[in-house]
Amino acid sequence: MNIENIYGEDKWAALGGFSPLISVFRSYHALTPEMEDIINRDTFPVRFAKNKHIASPLKRNRYIFLILEGAVHGYLKMGNKKITTWIAAENELAGTIRNLWENESSDEYVETIDPVFAIAIPHEMTKQLYNNFQIANYIGRKMTESYFQGASERAFICRLPTALKRYQRFLVTYPHLINRVPLKYVASFVGMRLETLSRIRNKS
Repeated sequence: MNIENIYGEDKWAALGGFSPLISVFRSYHALTPEMEDIINRDTFPVRFAKNKHIASPLKRNRYIFLILEGAVHGYLKMGNKKITTWIAAENELAGTIRNLWENESSDEYVETIDPVFAIAIPHEMTKQLYNNFQIANYIGRKMTESYFQGASERAFICRLPTALKRYQRFLVTYPHLINRVPLKYVASFVGMRLETLSRIRNKS
């Protein structure tokens, strides 16, 4: 799938006049005008329909996405089975985790759960900011810290010994997702059958 800017020069007109990624970066550190110019120039809004891949092993993955509306999940294929490894919704970043920020193929799929409106962030732009602005490296480090905390929590959930404990931990860590995404994705994420998850929820 070819991802491109379909909004032209007025791409930020409906979003306050500038890329929403600037607000995300500003939450970590003030930006220079040059950095903001680069972000406004190189990022752009995109829309994806429901159940569409925004990244897959079949193509080079040139972008990470800031989700403004909708939700996505990352998954691996085991035969005909999809194993959800993470879920992201509004105000979160989504992309292939195994090659974060790199223009390389990955064995991971990223699929929309419902229609998605997002900001496409080119990996090449990220590298440009890292190479030229010390502030960008600080922001990148803080964002990477948050990512690794999330990855550690996902690994912890997967290692809990019972389905009930995994679901209880999911409720604590991801309360915003339980009524936000279909239960089949939650069940796959916490390593149980949908029927098992339904029984646990009915007993709660």
